Amino acid sequence: MALDYGSTRTGVAVSDPTGTIARPLGVVERAHTETGLAELQGLVASEDVEKVVVGLPLTLRGERGEQARASEEFAKRLRKTLSVPVVLFDERFTTDLAQQTASDTELDARAAAHLLSSFLAWSSAAPA
Repeated sequence: MALDYGSTRTGVAVSDPTGTIARPLGVVERAHTETGLAELQGLVASEDVEKVVVGLPLTLRGERGEQARASEEFAKRLRKTLSVPVVLFDERFTTDLAQQTASDTELDARAAAHLLSSFLAWSSAAPA
């Protein structure tokens, strides 16, 4: 599962069981709240998730800005809430890609799907 974290809306995407294809799942409102964390916990269980990837929005220079620090804090909260590993992954350009292929209502979930696709490609290319 991938999460494109935002303080108001967090896009959610999942992959198929083989970890090959990512698809947008939806949006969780205010995911950092207790209600949002509980909703994510339910999605992890219902989708049989093995790992959660949280997008890390680094600047073009690879630095951590305010949003990246917020994503890191969110990932810390997730690690305390979920029973699966939570990892951060560079999400630069995922929103730009999503804007090319999605309507405003599905933008966040589509950005999460692009993030997950990038992570799956990266992890399958990494040495075992």
